[in-house]
Amino acid sequence: MSLMPTPEEQEDADYAAYSSKRVRRVRATAWVAIIALIATGGGSAIFALLFP
Repeated sequence: MSLMPTPEEQEDADYAAYSSKRVRRVRATAWVAIIALIATGGGSAIFALLFP
């Protein structure tokens, strides 16, 4: 049993770290897009319904 990871194990660990960062970035981007859509399009529709 070796203490050093094999190249395949090291590559998997690198991709796992990259994947978690990517997921976090995609979620943040999605939330920003949702908030922007609500603030612009959805917000104006709500104001139009509340103040005819």
